[in-house]
Amino acid sequence: MDLSIYKAKPNKTIRQHTDELLENLDVLLSLNYIKKQHIYELTKIACEYHDYGKANREFQKRIENNTKFNENTEMAHNVLSLYFINENEFENKEDYYKVAFAVLYHHDYCDCLRAIQNKECKELTKNLLSDFKVNFIKMSTPGNIKKIKDNEDAILIKGFLHKCDYSSSGEIPIEYENNFLNRGLDNLLKKWKSNNNNYNWNELQQFCKGNTNKNIVVVAQTGMGKTEAGLHWIGNNKGFFILPLKTAINSIYERVKEDILDKNHIESKLALLHSDALSYYNNNKNIEMDIMDYYNQSKQLSIPLSISTLDQLFDFVFKYQGYELKLATLSYSKIVIDEIQMYGSDLLAYLVYGIKTVNKFGGKIAILTATLAPFIKDLLKTGENSIEFEEKTFINDIKRHNVKVYNSHMDTDSIYNKFQENSEKGISNKILVVCNTVKKAQQIYKELLEKGISNINILHSKFIKCDRAAKENEILEFGKTENSGQCIWISTQIVEASLDIDFDYLFTELSDISGLFQRLGRCNRKGIKSIAEPNCFVFLNIDNNLLTNGNKGFIDKKIYELSKEAIKDVKGLLTESDKLNIINKYLTTQNLEGSDYLRNYRRFLKWIEDLEPYSMDKRDVNLRNIISYDVIPNEIYQKHKDKIDERSRKLLEVANRNLGKKELEKVKLEKIKLKEEIKKYTVPVGRYDIYFKGTDAIIKKIQISRNEFINVVNCQYEEWGFIRLTSKEINGIEENFDNFL
Repeated sequence: MDLSIYKAKPNKTIRQHTDELLENLDVLLSLNYIKKQHIYELTKIACEYHDYGKANREFQKRIENNTKFNENTEMAHNVLSLYFINENEFENKEDYYKVAFAVLYHHDYCDCLRAIQNKECKELTKNLLSDFKVNFIKMSTPGNIKKIKDNEDAILIKGFLHKCDYSSSGEIPIEYENNFLNRGLDNLLKKWKSNNNNYNWNELQQFCKGNTNKNIVVVAQTGMGKTEAGLHWIGNNKGFFILPLKTAINSIYERVKEDILDKNHIESKLALLHSDALSYYNNNKNIEMDIMDYYNQSKQLSIPLSISTLDQLFDFVFKYQGYELKLATLSYSKIVIDEIQMYGSDLLAYLVYGIKTVNKFGGKIAILTATLAPFIKDLLKTGENSIEFEEKTFINDIKRHNVKVYNSHMDTDSIYNKFQENSEKGISNKILVVCNTVKKAQQIYKELLEKGISNINILHSKFIKCDRAAKENEILEFGKTENSGQCIWISTQIVEASLDIDFDYLFTELSDISGLFQRLGRCNRKGIKSIAEPNCFVFLNIDNNLLTNGNKGFIDKKIYELSKEAIKDVKGLLTESDKLNIINKYLTTQNLEGSDYLRNYRRFLKWIEDLEPYSMDKRDVNLRNIISYDVIPNEIYQKHKDKIDERSRKLLEVANRNLGKKELEKVKLEKIKLKEEIKKYTVPVGRYDIYFKGTDAIIKKIQISRNEFINVVNCQYEEWGFIRLTSKEINGIEENFDNFL
């Protein structure tokens, strides 16, 4: 069959498109990303035949006339392509089913198995393929194809086919070679040596460098250079660096870009993967490549090193149609998981299942964290597809924390007194207060204001975006080790991990041991400040309604009680060894039995393990089961009304233009900027944060696209952020959305 006379796209023949797929496949082979020759050979067959079905006259007519698919006269081309594959040319019948599965399901246009079994569909297929010599599909074939969905080889073949096809259709490179990271790290060391000739990679970084071909679990205290260690472990390989917070991800992206890659051809080396990546690229003036190309290559996982959130990669665990592309990519990748203890029970279940699956398919895992509970190691090492790690702990004898524990609720008097005492002494007075809830943080802030403290600031998730961004930049600058200062910063869990801040004193509520030790890491980070007197003050008692009880609460009651028992007698110096010993003693699987955390973890894990491939639509996939809404407080809207309304008007104007591809991409970026200009005035709220029973708080809808609106609402928004409704105002309904951030 001469594929050069049939069109795959208006500007490309089936032969041209197919040859591009085969070239892409050879790139994967040349980079040693396809480990088995047999997988390569079968994928090559799938690539060859995947679009043969497009040769049918109705498809060719539609391409010629630029008309829409007509289900009465056409059949999806992926179904038709199956009829060109000759089962008898395969030595092993199972190999035929693997290739047939990949070709049949490389698009999700219809119920594929029904299409090759239904009498009317078969008649339509026969008619459409009457001009060609095709093969008979046996009655047993649909059932055998369905059975092969879970086969590892079949998953890889389909994943590689998707990757080759999407790359060809999007006209983007399938992969760039990582031949730069080791050299970049060497150059970074040379820079550091120019200032201190004795500087060298530390023991942690040397360990990661020496175990680059193994799965590793590394526990290392704050400030030991885990980012550089993780990059050493990745080396000149395909790599992903996963962190829990976008702020931290952006920070590491900038560090790698500037310090290791010297801003040199970033667009083919380093990518961001999170929900706001396109906006971040669009606002970055130093990116040389076309923004949409760069973004598309990032999304298609073409770039060698990506800094990512969990949801951008591990959503493959939901086994939606097409999930195989991500799993196939991860099968030849090295994945660094930073701060695994930050994830709740549901996310941890998805992550552990995903880690084990990736490892089974050939990918490598490194877990780098400041604290790691023994029960998490047990979860990784037990059950189906258990995983073996090379483990090591790195701590030094630097003394950072002198702890004083209060068997009471956090109060403002102790914070106020310490601030005043330091002020009178004329010493650096950088105080960080970490609360378990936004509500508590706001309460402490207001009470300190009332006491006359003017050097005070607050950071949590309930600020409009532009306020939060400004506050994050401010705390990062103020929190530099070399900066002394006179200010109290009040925050929530968002400062626990990955933010490089260093305060002189810490006042914190207890949530759990791991979280507490993360919070301690924001105080005397480098261990160069005096610890002759207490610098960390821990308050053990918290509101009972925060503890898990049925569907209420978000702090696991059992873990909290274990943590309280573990820390109640701590007094004075708390070394890194002490912290490890406490975690290893208290956060064991045995101690956590009966906890809501483990119960929920097992429930989520069983659900994901039992999930049938393609039973979930990708549009329904959401790693975090939290419902939130972005709204504009009316007070904010009134201040910026002219700007917001003008940008809404412009958005609706650009939405109606009839333009070519490049012009449309330019318009898309223009629209993103306009949307960001509106969304910077939004704050995320929960289901019961705004609406009174019987009262509609929405006073205006800001339109930002044909079907997308942002509500302007009557609510309280003060200098300390958005104010939630009280339980009385929402008639006793509890809603814990984002309560801890």
